[in-house]
Amino acid sequence: MSEAPIAAGSEGGDAAERTRAVLARMGAPEALAEPLVAALGPGAPTELAADPWRLLALPQVTLEQADYCARRALGETTVSPDDPRRGRAVVAHLLRRAAHEGHTAIEERRLARAVRSMGIRSPEPAMTAALDDGEVMAFEVFPDDSDPFGEGGEVAEMPDPELYYGLARVGLAEQDLGEGLARLSGTSEPIMDSATAAETVEATAERLGIEVAPETAAALVTVALRGVCVLPHGAGARASGVVAHVLACAADIAADSEVGIALAAPTAQAAAGFTTQLAGLGAGDAAAEVVPLGRLLECRGPGLFGRGAERPIDAGLVVVTDAMALDVEHAAALVEACADGTHLVLLADPAEAPSAGPGQVAADLVASRTVAVAELPAAAKPGPLDELAARVAGGELGEVSAPEREVVVVPAGSGEEAAHRALQLITDSIPRALSVPAAETQIVAATRGGEAGTDALNAACKAHFNAGPGVYNGVDPGDRVLLAADGPGYAAGDVGYLREGADGGLTVELPDGTSAAVADAAHLRPGWAVTVAAAHGGHWPAVIAVFGPETRGSRPQVYTAGTRSLRHLSIVHAAGPALAQAVRETPSIPRHTRLVQILREG
Repeated sequence: MSEAPIAAGSEGGDAAERTRAVLARMGAPEALAEPLVAALGPGAPTELAADPWRLLALPQVTLEQADYCARRALGETTVSPDDPRRGRAVVAHLLRRAAHEGHTAIEERRLARAVRSMGIRSPEPAMTAALDDGEVMAFEVFPDDSDPFGEGGEVAEMPDPELYYGLARVGLAEQDLGEGLARLSGTSEPIMDSATAAETVEATAERLGIEVAPETAAALVTVALRGVCVLPHGAGARASGVVAHVLACAADIAADSEVGIALAAPTAQAAAGFTTQLAGLGAGDAAAEVVPLGRLLECRGPGLFGRGAERPIDAGLVVVTDAMALDVEHAAALVEACADGTHLVLLADPAEAPSAGPGQVAADLVASRTVAVAELPAAAKPGPLDELAARVAGGELGEVSAPEREVVVVPAGSGEEAAHRALQLITDSIPRALSVPAAETQIVAATRGGEAGTDALNAACKAHFNAGPGVYNGVDPGDRVLLAADGPGYAAGDVGYLREGADGGLTVELPDGTSAAVADAAHLRPGWAVTVAAAHGGHWPAVIAVFGPETRGSRPQVYTAGTRSLRHLSIVHAAGPALAQAVRETPSIPRHTRLVQILREG
């Protein structure tokens, strides 16, 4: 069993000490004590002694390891695969794993098959025990493809609902999100009439000296009229300025109508990039700053926000870029923080992979047909990065003409060679040939494991850039770090540099020039290389996308990796023909969610 990282500043020392004693008796690493206390609370030692399968509350613990500990703690002869404690833990474990893969709910029969595969002969008692424990909830879902009329045109009887199971926190967030979106749609009034909105857009374009395409102008009129809008766009919309034009015009619509505006992006690096673009346009004070979403919501920790129903965002128009990165929990917090009547706008590139967390919010909103959808135009003069993205979105992985070396493909014969090439690019080739420093170059890898995965790449980069013992969950001051969980002033997905303050506390220097105090060292991960999921919502001047031999990719994964770059993309390719096949034959990443049905039910 691998040891879990110890969180800095953890409280409940007595509970942790007693948990260590329980772990020692069952043959588990004592380093799991602090994470278990964080997951289970101060009653962790008592719960664990009575039910060793509570170990499965930690994602790094496998069922085989928990079974071993249960046999040690309870006795070989008393432990059965059908033990109700084991069944309860298995159901929750499977649903946590499903949530990690992006699903918000799993159909009852599918879950039962998975439970049986874990050696449990009768899944029903296990599923009931999980429901009784409170971590799991069941939801009724009515098929939406049934014919409402029976024979002779008479109204047919309602079909029997299907039962879905999910983690309570995820399922409730998805329910709250759907109901909150319905609330915004139902309480909103037009900010401006359509003619005035069109005139405002035209005036903004003239003032800034920009050209606003008719499709963009029409989308902005929709923003003024409708309470909830999704504005889909392609990869070139950012580089060509289309997204920045939308933000600037939306800010003027909000200013002229005196409702106020809040502009947000999922990460600090994305927010900083849009703020720079708006400043370059001369957009003025109304659209002077795009802030990270975690800062807009005043994030205090995982699931904890200062903004909410009791203290909503002080703006009548809220615009969020890179909205494919929104999972149901953050989206639910955002909607809760929007007061009645607020207009909410999500800009999203539908070709990207869905969020790192559970759900597929932007895609479900579009599929529901319950909110306004206005597509933004493609870039008028797409560059090599945009051309590559368009090809991948169409199912083709091929070379593009890049006279200024905007896109470079670096073949590699093995994972080891791919890692060597990636290190060579970030330490020498890109800074020397393109004048993009290593600090502005991000490695994005398709996998975590393997010779060309993020673990190996981070180890190589750390040895080169900032060798050290890794005292804070594998990192040291001076390291580039990924923030893997929300905390005060930062959000999961932010990448910055770890600094040590004069008082011994840790801060992360973020790309927008701010610093965030690290609430828990367990939130820190090495950030020289990040997975595609972790890179979601981030943009860097140069990106090295690494596809090792272990890659089992998809079109959205390759597209997302390739669209994190603003100026230069190096593709280190050791996946062979399988990668092109994945782009051609795997056009989506299916997720099981309930949001479409919730929205349609109103």
